[in-house]
Amino acid sequence: MRELLGEYRRQRRLGLEGNIYHKTQVELAYNSNHIEGSRLTEEQTRQIFETRTVDGPARVQDVQDATNHFRLFDAMLKTADDPLTVELLLEFHRMLKEGTDQAASDPIFAPGVFKTLPNEVGGVITILPEDAPERLAALIATYEAGPRRFEDIADFHYRFERIHPFQDGNGRIGRMVMFRECLRSDVMPFIVGDAMKQFYYRGLANYEDEPGWLLDTCRSFQDDFVARFLLLVPHIGA
Repeated sequence: MRELLGEYRRQRRLGLEGNIYHKTQVELAYNSNHIEGSRLTEEQTRQIFETRTVDGPARVQDVQDATNHFRLFDAMLKTADDPLTVELLLEFHRMLKEGTDQAASDPIFAPGVFKTLPNEVGGVITILPEDAPERLAALIATYEAGPRRFEDIADFHYRFERIHPFQDGNGRIGRMVMFRECLRSDVMPFIVGDAMKQFYYRGLANYEDEPGWLLDTCRSFQDDFVARFLLLVPHIGA
């Protein structure tokens, strides 16, 4: 997938519509934000990306989240050759949450900082705030020392979400990092689809007992990516 990373970067520079860069930006932002409660339609998300305007009713926060997600994707492409670090994830979080109403409402939601209050995911209490920086650093060190196969990327995602290092935005950061690490590690990338989120959540919830549920769900997302995205770059998909 190193060739695909280069194609993403090339198409971003060209600034044309209807290519894999354009399609990925829209669908990744739409699905990842929709999983977290955005009410934008896919068409509205596309319009924001193309024109920075939106037709129809839309919450200001949802528009800001989509815009930030587009910037985050570009930052992900720019840094996709670099090792994963705590500092990079903090910068990703800053970009995702900067300028949002939530970030302005309370210091606990400040962009680019670790959580200060306990949080949970799927009803499961995550790592305590005081332990999150050390646990995240240890997770990254273990991951960087390994082979970074498909299974390792999915495992990292599960363990990142169990740490839940930020007060908000963990799911979107985690899914962006999965996409990045696939590109970096010569693994087929994928988009976690909102329509299949119940299977994705089930895979995360049961990962310790049955990791195959999450792995199989992510493989189905890979199949979808091959069928719908690589046709835009047939010289890579061949």
